[in-house]
Amino acid sequence: MRTRLAIKTHAILERFFPERRLFLRSDNDTRFIRLKSSTQAIAFLGTALVISWTTIATAILLMDSIGAGNFREQAKREQITYQQRLNALSAERDNRASEALAAQNRFNAALKQISSMQTELLESETRRRELETGIDVIQTTLRDTMKARESVSDQLAALEEQIQGGSVAVSGTSQEDNTLDILSDALARTAAERDQVIADAQDALIRASEMQAQIEMMEEKNDTIFRQLEDAMTVSVKPLDKMFEKAGMDPDRILNQVRKGYTGQGGPLTPLSFSTMGQEPSGDTMRANSILNQMDRLNLYRIAAQKAPFATPLKDPFRFTSGFGYRWGRLHAGTDFAAPHGTPIYSTADGVVVHADWSSGYGRLVKIQHEFGIETRYAHMSKIRVKTGQRVSRGQRIGDMGNTGRSTGTHLRYEVRVGGKPVNPMIYIKAANDVF
Repeated sequence: MRTRLAIKTHAILERFFPERRLFLRSDNDTRFIRLKSSTQAIAFLGTALVISWTTIATAILLMDSIGAGNFREQAKREQITYQQRLNALSAERDNRASEALAAQNRFNAALKQISSMQTELLESETRRRELETGIDVIQTTLRDTMKARESVSDQLAALEEQIQGGSVAVSGTSQEDNTLDILSDALARTAAERDQVIADAQDALIRASEMQAQIEMMEEKNDTIFRQLEDAMTVSVKPLDKMFEKAGMDPDRILNQVRKGYTGQGGPLTPLSFSTMGQEPSGDTMRANSILNQMDRLNLYRIAAQKAPFATPLKDPFRFTSGFGYRWGRLHAGTDFAAPHGTPIYSTADGVVVHADWSSGYGRLVKIQHEFGIETRYAHMSKIRVKTGQRVSRGQRIGDMGNTGRSTGTHLRYEVRVGGKPVNPMIYIKAANDVF
Protein backbone atom coordinates (compact mmCIF):
# COMPACT_ATOMS: atom_id res chain seq x y z
CA MET A 1 0.00 0.00 0.00
CA ARG A 2 2.78 2.34 0.85
CA THR A 3 4.50 1.68 -2.43
CA ARG A 4 1.39 2.34 -4.47
CA LEU A 5 0.58 5.52 -2.46
CA ALA A 6 4.13 6.74 -2.97
CA ILE A 7 3.92 6.02 -6.67
CA LYS A 8 0.61 7.91 -7.02
CA THR A 9 1.91 10.84 -5.01
CA HIS A 10 5.08 10.98 -7.09
CA ALA A 11 3.01 10.86 -10.31
CA ILE A 12 0.85 13.78 -9.12
CA LEU A 13 3.93 15.77 -8.18
CA GLU A 14 5.53 14.97 -11.54
CA ARG A 15 2.47 16.34 -13.28
CA PHE A 16 2.71 19.75 -11.53
CA PHE A 17 6.40 19.79 -10.67
CA PRO A 18 8.37 17.78 -13.27
CA GLU A 19 11.89 16.88 -12.36
CA ARG A 20 14.41 19.50 -13.46
CA ARG A 21 18.16 19.73 -13.68
CA LEU A 22 20.18 22.83 -13.12
CA PHE A 23 23.52 22.80 -15.02
CA LEU A 24 26.50 24.59 -13.62
CA ARG A 25 29.29 25.01 -16.13
CA SER A 26 32.88 26.09 -15.41
CA ASP A 27 35.96 26.37 -17.57
CA ASN A 28 37.10 22.83 -16.98
CA ASP A 29 33.95 20.99 -15.95
CA THR A 30 30.20 20.88 -16.18
CA ARG A 31 27.99 19.82 -13.30
CA PHE A 32 24.22 19.77 -12.67
CA ILE A 33 21.88 19.86 -9.69
CA ARG A 34 18.88 17.58 -9.76
CA LEU A 35 15.61 19.16 -8.50
CA LYS A 36 13.18 16.47 -7.55
CA SER A 37 9.42 16.93 -7.68
CA SER A 38 9.15 16.64 -3.88
CA THR A 39 11.85 19.26 -3.39
CA GLN A 40 10.08 21.62 -5.76
CA ALA A 41 6.75 20.99 -3.97
CA ILE A 42 8.31 21.70 -0.55
CA ALA A 43 9.92 24.87 -1.85
CA PHE A 44 6.64 26.01 -3.39
CA LEU A 45 4.69 25.32 -0.21
CA GLY A 46 7.31 27.13 1.85
CA THR A 47 7.23 30.11 -0.44
CA ALA A 48 3.40 30.12 -0.45
CA LEU A 49 3.34 29.98 3.34
CA VAL A 50 5.80 32.86 3.66
CA ILE A 51 3.84 34.97 1.17
CA SER A 52 0.54 34.15 2.89
CA TRP A 53 1.95 34.93 6.33
CA THR A 54 3.38 38.20 5.05
CA THR A 55 0.04 39.15 3.46
CA ILE A 56 -1.98 38.31 6.56
CA ALA A 57 0.45 40.09 8.89
CA THR A 58 0.41 43.19 6.69
CA ALA A 59 -3.39 43.17 6.59
CA ILE A 60 -3.57 42.83 10.40
CA LEU A 61 -1.13 45.69 10.89
CA LEU A 62 -3.09 47.88 8.51
CA MET A 63 -6.37 47.06 10.23
CA ASP A 64 -4.84 47.74 13.66
CA SER A 65 -3.45 51.05 12.44
CA ILE A 66 -6.81 52.09 10.96
CA GLY A 67 -8.68 50.94 14.09
CA ALA A 68 -6.23 52.70 16.40
CA GLY A 69 -6.68 55.91 14.43
CA ASN A 70 -10.45 55.63 14.73
CA PHE A 71 -10.17 54.92 18.45
CA ARG A 72 -7.89 57.90 18.96
CA GLU A 73 -10.24 60.18 17.07
CA GLN A 74 -13.20 58.84 19.02
CA ALA A 75 -11.31 59.26 22.30
CA LYS A 76 -10.43 62.84 21.31
CA ARG A 77 -14.06 63.56 20.47
CA GLU A 78 -15.22 62.09 23.75
CA GLN A 79 -12.55 64.04 25.62
CA ILE A 80 -13.65 67.29 23.95
CA THR A 81 -17.30 66.54 24.73
CA TYR A 82 -16.42 65.70 28.33
CA GLN A 83 -14.38 68.89 28.68
CA GLN A 84 -17.24 70.96 27.26
CA ARG A 85 -19.62 69.31 29.70
CA LEU A 86 -17.25 70.03 32.58
CA ASN A 87 -16.95 73.67 31.49
CA ALA A 88 -20.74 73.93 31.32
CA LEU A 89 -21.06 72.41 34.79
CA SER A 90 -18.39 74.77 36.09
CA ALA A 91 -20.21 77.77 34.61
CA GLU A 92 -23.49 76.53 36.08
CA ARG A 93 -21.79 76.09 39.46
CA ASP A 94 -20.42 79.65 39.29
CA ASN A 95 -23.90 80.94 38.42
CA ARG A 96 -25.36 78.98 41.33
CA ALA A 97 -22.69 80.42 43.62
CA SER A 98 -23.52 83.96 42.44
CA GLU A 99 -27.22 83.32 42.95
CA ALA A 100 -26.54 81.88 46.39
CA LEU A 101 -24.48 84.97 47.31
CA ALA A 102 -27.25 87.25 46.07
CA ALA A 103 -29.81 85.23 48.04
CA GLN A 104 -27.61 85.50 51.15
CA ASN A 105 -27.42 89.27 50.69
CA ARG A 106 -31.20 89.46 50.27
CA PHE A 107 -31.61 87.31 53.35
CA ASN A 108 -29.33 89.60 55.41
CA ALA A 109 -31.14 92.68 54.11
CA ALA A 110 -34.48 91.12 55.06
CA LEU A 111 -33.17 90.41 58.57
CA LYS A 112 -32.02 94.03 58.94
CA GLN A 113 -35.38 95.29 57.69
CA ILE A 114 -37.19 92.96 60.08
CA SER A 115 -35.07 94.23 62.97
CA SER A 116 -35.80 97.88 62.15
CA MET A 117 -39.49 97.14 61.64
CA GLN A 118 -39.62 95.34 64.97
CA THR A 119 -38.07 98.40 66.66
CA GLU A 120 -40.62 100.68 64.98
CA LEU A 121 -43.40 98.31 65.98
CA LEU A 122 -42.35 98.33 69.64
CA GLU A 123 -41.99 102.13 69.64
CA SER A 124 -45.38 102.61 67.98
CA GLU A 125 -46.96 100.22 70.47
CA THR A 126 -45.44 102.23 73.33
CA ARG A 127 -46.68 105.53 71.85
CA ARG A 128 -50.13 104.07 71.32
CA ARG A 129 -50.32 103.00 74.96
CA GLU A 130 -49.14 106.44 76.07
CA LEU A 131 -51.83 108.05 73.92
CA GLU A 132 -54.48 105.75 75.35
CA THR A 133 -53.31 106.66 78.88
CA GLY A 134 -53.45 110.37 77.98
CA ILE A 135 -56.96 109.99 76.60
CA ASP A 136 -58.05 108.28 79.81
CA VAL A 137 -56.59 111.18 81.86
CA ILE A 138 -58.29 113.76 79.62
CA GLN A 139 -61.62 111.95 79.85
CA THR A 140 -61.30 111.82 83.66
CA THR A 141 -60.45 115.54 83.78
CA LEU A 142 -63.38 116.25 81.45
CA ARG A 143 -65.78 114.36 83.69
CA ASP A 144 -64.50 116.23 86.78
CA THR A 145 -64.82 119.51 84.89
CA MET A 146 -68.40 118.74 83.87
CA LYS A 147 -69.27 117.87 87.46
CA ALA A 148 -67.66 121.11 88.69
CA ARG A 149 -69.58 123.08 86.04
CA GLU A 150 -72.87 121.56 87.15
CA SER A 151 -72.04 122.36 90.79
CA VAL A 152 -71.19 125.97 89.92
CA SER A 153 -74.40 126.27 87.90
CA ASP A 154 -76.40 125.07 90.91
CA GLN A 155 -74.62 127.55 93.18
CA LEU A 156 -75.28 130.35 90.69
CA ALA A 157 -78.97 129.51 90.50
CA ALA A 158 -79.21 129.47 94.31
CA LEU A 159 -77.51 132.89 94.57
CA GLU A 160 -79.81 134.35 91.94
CA GLU A 161 -82.86 133.14 93.90
CA GLN A 162 -81.42 134.63 97.11
CA ILE A 163 -80.80 137.94 95.37
CA GLN A 164 -84.32 138.05 93.93
CA GLY A 165 -85.86 137.15 97.32
CA GLY A 166 -83.77 139.75 99.16
CA SER A 167 -84.70 142.59 96.73
CA VAL A 168 -88.41 142.31 97.72
CA ALA A 169 -87.90 142.14 101.46
CA VAL A 170 -84.92 144.39 102.08
CA SER A 171 -84.85 148.08 102.92
CA GLY A 172 -82.17 150.57 102.00
CA THR A 173 -79.94 149.87 105.00
CA SER A 174 -76.17 149.78 104.61
CA GLN A 175 -75.93 146.20 105.88
CA GLU A 176 -78.15 144.97 103.11
CA ASP A 177 -76.05 146.87 100.57
CA ASN A 178 -72.93 145.12 101.80
CA THR A 179 -74.65 141.73 101.48
CA LEU A 180 -75.71 142.58 97.95
CA ASP A 181 -72.14 143.54 97.01
CA ILE A 182 -70.81 140.25 98.41
CA LEU A 183 -73.41 138.30 96.49
CA SER A 184 -72.61 140.22 93.31
CA ASP A 185 -68.89 139.46 93.67
CA ALA A 186 -69.62 135.78 94.36
CA LEU A 187 -71.90 135.69 91.33
CA ALA A 188 -69.21 137.25 89.15
CA ARG A 189 -66.54 134.80 90.39
CA THR A 190 -68.92 131.88 89.86
CA ALA A 191 -69.69 133.02 86.32
CA ALA A 192 -65.97 133.38 85.58
CA GLU A 193 -65.29 129.91 86.95
CA ARG A 194 -68.14 128.54 84.88
CA ASP A 195 -66.75 130.15 81.75
CA GLN A 196 -63.27 128.79 82.54
CA VAL A 197 -64.69 125.29 83.10
CA ILE A 198 -66.53 125.47 79.80
CA ALA A 199 -63.35 126.62 78.00
CA ASP A 200 -61.32 123.85 79.66
CA ALA A 201 -63.96 121.32 78.64
CA GLN A 202 -63.84 122.52 75.04
CA ASP A 203 -60.02 122.34 75.04
CA ALA A 204 -60.22 118.83 76.45
CA LEU A 205 -62.65 117.79 73.73
CA ILE A 206 -60.36 119.25 71.04
CA ARG A 207 -57.33 117.46 72.50
CA ALA A 208 -59.32 114.24 72.75
CA SER A 209 -60.32 114.45 69.08
CA GLU A 210 -56.71 115.20 68.07
CA MET A 211 -55.43 112.26 70.08
CA GLN A 212 -58.11 110.02 68.58
CA ALA A 213 -56.96 111.06 65.12
CA GLN A 214 -53.35 110.30 66.11
CA ILE A 215 -54.43 106.89 67.40
CA GLU A 216 -56.16 106.13 64.09
CA MET A 217 -53.03 107.19 62.18
CA MET A 218 -50.91 105.03 64.47
CA GLU A 219 -53.22 102.07 63.90
CA GLU A 220 -52.94 102.52 60.12
CA LYS A 221 -49.15 102.77 60.39
CA ASN A 222 -49.05 99.71 62.66
CA ASP A 223 -51.16 97.76 60.17
CA THR A 224 -48.73 98.70 57.38
CA ILE A 225 -45.77 97.65 59.52
CA PHE A 226 -47.52 94.39 60.42
CA ARG A 227 -48.16 93.58 56.75
CA GLN A 228 -44.55 94.33 55.82
CA LEU A 229 -43.27 92.20 58.69
CA GLU A 230 -45.61 89.32 57.82
CA ASP A 231 -44.53 89.43 54.16
CA ALA A 232 -40.85 89.57 55.14
CA MET A 233 -41.21 86.61 57.51
CA THR A 234 -43.06 84.58 54.86
CA VAL A 235 -40.32 85.29 52.30
CA SER A 236 -37.60 84.37 54.82
CA VAL A 237 -39.07 81.27 56.47
CA LYS A 238 -40.67 79.39 53.56
CA PRO A 239 -37.38 78.84 51.62
CA LEU A 240 -35.82 77.44 54.80
CA ASP A 241 -38.75 75.05 55.25
CA LYS A 242 -38.26 73.81 51.68
CA MET A 243 -34.48 73.52 52.15
CA PHE A 244 -34.80 71.13 55.11
CA GLU A 245 -37.61 69.18 53.43
CA LYS A 246 -35.52 68.69 50.25
CA ALA A 247 -32.69 67.40 52.43
CA GLY A 248 -35.05 64.78 53.89
CA MET A 249 -35.12 66.45 57.32
CA ASP A 250 -38.37 67.13 59.21
CA PRO A 251 -38.28 70.90 59.98
CA ASP A 252 -40.37 70.65 63.17
CA ARG A 253 -38.24 67.81 64.57
CA ILE A 254 -35.02 69.66 63.74
CA LEU A 255 -36.25 72.91 65.33
CA ASN A 256 -37.43 71.12 68.46
CA GLN A 257 -34.03 69.47 68.79
CA VAL A 258 -32.28 72.83 68.40
CA ARG A 259 -34.66 74.43 70.92
CA LYS A 260 -33.84 71.73 73.50
CA GLY A 261 -30.17 72.63 73.23
CA TYR A 262 -30.93 76.29 74.07
CA THR A 263 -33.21 76.11 77.09
CA GLY A 264 -31.53 78.84 79.19
CA GLN A 265 -33.59 81.98 79.74
CA GLY A 266 -32.34 85.30 78.42
CA GLY A 267 -30.36 83.78 75.56
CA PRO A 268 -30.80 84.26 71.82
CA LEU A 269 -33.77 81.87 71.68
CA THR A 270 -35.86 83.32 74.54
CA PRO A 271 -39.42 83.52 73.11
CA LEU A 272 -40.82 87.05 72.92
CA SER A 273 -44.48 87.98 73.32
CA PHE A 274 -46.71 90.93 74.21
CA SER A 275 -48.48 90.65 77.55
CA THR A 276 -52.27 90.94 77.59
CA MET A 277 -52.34 91.86 81.33
CA GLY A 278 -55.07 89.31 82.00
CA GLN A 279 -57.36 90.67 79.26
CA GLU A 280 -58.48 89.20 75.97
CA PRO A 281 -55.67 89.68 73.40
CA SER A 282 -56.33 92.29 70.76
CA GLY A 283 -55.89 91.73 67.04
CA ASP A 284 -52.60 93.70 66.97
CA THR A 285 -51.29 91.74 69.95
CA MET A 286 -52.06 88.44 68.26
CA ARG A 287 -50.41 89.57 65.03
CA ALA A 288 -47.35 90.82 66.90
CA ASN A 289 -47.03 87.55 68.81
CA SER A 290 -47.37 85.59 65.54
CA ILE A 291 -44.57 87.65 63.95
CA LEU A 292 -42.36 87.17 67.01
CA ASN A 293 -42.96 83.41 66.85
CA GLN A 294 -41.93 83.45 63.18
CA MET A 295 -38.80 85.37 64.12
CA ASP A 296 -38.05 82.76 66.77
CA ARG A 297 -38.48 80.05 64.09
CA LEU A 298 -36.17 81.97 61.76
CA ASN A 299 -33.55 82.21 64.50
CA LEU A 300 -33.82 78.46 65.12
CA TYR A 301 -33.40 77.82 61.40
CA ARG A 302 -30.27 79.99 61.40
CA ILE A 303 -28.72 77.84 64.12
CA ALA A 304 -29.86 74.55 62.53
CA ALA A 305 -28.42 75.56 59.13
CA GLN A 306 -25.01 76.04 60.78
CA LYS A 307 -25.17 72.52 62.25
CA ALA A 308 -26.18 70.68 59.02
CA PRO A 309 -23.80 70.29 56.02
CA PHE A 310 -25.54 72.67 53.61
CA ALA A 311 -22.28 74.30 52.45
CA THR A 312 -19.71 73.15 49.89
CA PRO A 313 -16.31 71.98 51.18
CA LEU A 314 -14.43 74.16 48.66
CA LYS A 315 -14.50 77.92 48.10
CA ASP A 316 -12.02 78.00 45.21
CA PRO A 317 -12.93 77.02 41.61
CA PHE A 318 -13.32 73.27 41.13
CA ARG A 319 -15.01 70.67 38.93
CA PHE A 320 -16.96 67.52 39.69
CA THR A 321 -15.18 64.36 38.56
CA SER A 322 -17.35 61.61 40.05
CA GLY A 323 -20.75 61.58 41.71
CA PHE A 324 -22.53 59.44 44.27
CA GLY A 325 -23.67 56.01 43.02
CA TYR A 326 -22.62 52.50 42.03
CA ARG A 327 -19.41 51.97 39.98
CA TRP A 328 -18.69 48.52 38.56
CA GLY A 329 -20.95 46.87 41.14
CA ARG A 330 -19.56 48.86 44.10
CA LEU A 331 -21.03 51.90 45.80
CA HIS A 332 -19.10 55.14 45.38
CA ALA A 333 -20.31 56.66 48.66
CA GLY A 334 -19.29 60.26 48.02
CA THR A 335 -18.74 63.07 45.54
CA ASP A 336 -15.31 63.91 44.08
CA PHE A 337 -14.13 67.52 43.63
CA ALA A 338 -11.03 68.19 41.52
CA ALA A 339 -8.83 71.27 42.01
CA PRO A 340 -5.09 72.12 42.21
CA HIS A 341 -2.89 70.46 44.81
CA GLY A 342 -3.08 72.26 48.17
CA THR A 343 -6.51 73.82 47.60
CA PRO A 344 -8.02 74.69 51.03
CA ILE A 345 -10.78 72.38 52.31
CA TYR A 346 -13.43 73.72 54.72
CA SER A 347 -15.89 72.17 57.15
CA THR A 348 -19.44 72.24 55.79
CA ALA A 349 -21.09 72.57 59.24
CA ASP A 350 -20.37 73.02 62.95
CA GLY A 351 -19.21 69.82 64.64
CA VAL A 352 -16.49 67.86 66.46
CA VAL A 353 -13.53 66.13 64.75
CA VAL A 354 -13.70 62.39 65.54
CA HIS A 355 -10.86 61.27 63.22
CA ALA A 356 -7.87 63.13 61.77
CA ASP A 357 -5.26 60.62 60.57
CA TRP A 358 -4.34 58.13 57.83
CA SER A 359 -7.07 55.61 56.94
CA SER A 360 -6.23 52.88 54.40
CA GLY A 361 -7.67 53.71 50.96
CA TYR A 362 -8.88 57.14 52.12
CA GLY A 363 -5.34 58.38 52.69
CA ARG A 364 -5.29 61.35 55.04
CA LEU A 365 -8.87 61.48 56.30
CA VAL A 366 -10.88 63.86 58.52
CA LYS A 367 -14.24 62.82 60.00
CA ILE A 368 -16.51 65.42 61.63
CA GLN A 369 -19.55 64.51 63.74
CA HIS A 370 -22.42 67.00 63.45
CA GLU A 371 -25.85 67.37 65.06
CA PHE A 372 -28.86 65.31 63.96
CA GLY A 373 -26.74 62.14 63.59
CA ILE A 374 -24.83 63.49 60.55
CA GLU A 375 -21.16 62.76 59.84
CA THR A 376 -19.01 64.22 57.03
CA ARG A 377 -15.77 62.77 55.64
CA TYR A 378 -12.95 64.52 53.74
CA ALA A 379 -10.47 62.09 52.11
CA HIS A 380 -7.20 62.05 50.09
CA MET A 381 -5.85 65.18 51.82
CA SER A 382 -2.24 66.29 51.42
CA LYS A 383 -2.26 67.99 54.84
CA ILE A 384 -4.55 67.83 57.89
CA ARG A 385 -5.00 71.06 59.88
CA VAL A 386 -7.24 69.86 62.77
CA LYS A 387 -6.93 67.34 65.60
CA THR A 388 -9.21 64.65 66.96
CA GLY A 389 -11.59 66.08 69.55
CA GLN A 390 -11.32 69.62 68.19
CA ARG A 391 -14.58 71.57 67.74
CA VAL A 392 -14.84 73.25 64.34
CA SER A 393 -17.23 75.78 62.85
CA ARG A 394 -18.84 75.96 59.46
CA GLY A 395 -16.38 77.44 56.94
CA GLN A 396 -13.29 76.65 59.08
CA ARG A 397 -10.27 75.34 57.15
CA ILE A 398 -9.56 71.70 58.08
CA GLY A 399 -6.98 70.62 55.48
CA ASP A 400 -5.50 70.82 51.96
CA MET A 401 -6.42 68.85 48.84
CA GLY A 402 -4.05 66.08 47.84
CA ASN A 403 -3.63 62.65 46.25
CA THR A 404 -3.09 60.26 49.18
CA GLY A 405 -4.54 56.75 49.51
CA ARG A 406 -6.17 54.97 46.58
CA SER A 407 -6.41 57.94 44.25
CA THR A 408 -5.62 58.45 40.57
CA GLY A 409 -5.24 62.22 40.79
CA THR A 410 -5.48 65.26 43.05
CA HIS A 411 -9.06 65.58 44.30
CA LEU A 412 -11.28 65.63 47.40
CA ARG A 413 -13.64 62.76 48.19
CA TYR A 414 -16.50 64.25 50.22
CA GLU A 415 -18.97 61.94 51.99
CA VAL A 416 -22.08 62.51 54.13
CA ARG A 417 -23.42 59.78 56.39
CA VAL A 418 -26.69 59.90 58.35
CA GLY A 419 -27.00 57.34 61.11
CA GLY A 420 -23.92 55.61 59.70
CA LYS A 421 -25.44 55.16 56.23
CA PRO A 422 -24.00 57.04 53.22
CA VAL A 423 -26.25 59.55 51.47
CA ASN A 424 -25.69 61.72 48.42
CA PRO A 425 -23.90 64.92 49.55
CA MET A 426 -25.44 66.85 46.64
CA ILE A 427 -28.86 66.53 48.32
CA TYR A 428 -27.72 69.02 50.97
CA ILE A 429 -25.73 71.24 48.61
CA LYS A 430 -28.57 71.53 46.04
CA ALA A 431 -31.18 72.06 48.80
CA ALA A 432 -29.27 75.15 49.98
CA ASN A 433 -28.74 76.65 46.50
CA ASP A 434 -32.00 78.68 46.70
CA VAL A 435 -31.27 80.00 50.19
CA PHE A 436 -27.54 80.53 50.71
